[in-house]
Amino acid sequence: MIRKFFPLDKNYLLEEAQLSLQDSLLRTLIDKVKIAYQQENNPLQLEDAFSLRIKNFEPKNLKPLDGFYQTLAGIYRFKFGQSQLEFLWDGQSHFEKYKSDWTTTFDQWVSEFCHREQFAQAVLDLSVFLPDNRNAQLAENRMNFVMLQFFDLKIHKSLGIVQMKVA
Repeated sequence: MIRKFFPLDKNYLLEEAQLSLQDSLLRTLIDKVKIAYQQENNPLQLEDAFSLRIKNFEPKNLKPLDGFYQTLAGIYRFKFGQSQLEFLWDGQSHFEKYKSDWTTTFDQWVSEFCHREQFAQAVLDLSVFLPDNRNAQLAENRMNFVMLQFFDLKIHKSLGIVQMKVA
């Protein structure tokens, strides 16, 4: 179960939907980052050992990206996760609607993040280059910095997710 990121983080059905999609969405994240990184840094698609390593990488261990996923899922619940269920008139279950909405939003957010070099490099460090990278915590911190800066949020140890106050 994901930790509670704010006091009213009680939409358990949404949380369950997010958990059920974790592996598939993390694989999507890695694929998008690989494409974005290659487009930005190898637009001619020249094949050397470095670019082939990125291109041919198939994720086996998604554990290093769990923290990022759980934080992003918590931010989604913070922004959109009311615990009151709405009426659905299309015959779809709430679980399926949550899965669909979360997948769409995750894809949009990840596409935005991929345009930031610091984020893309951090994802590659935690996936493709993880055996070589001994400072995985630094890569995770870079990802979280980009994400929290994008949303103008902070995560306090005792308060959880809070909106940053703009002067």
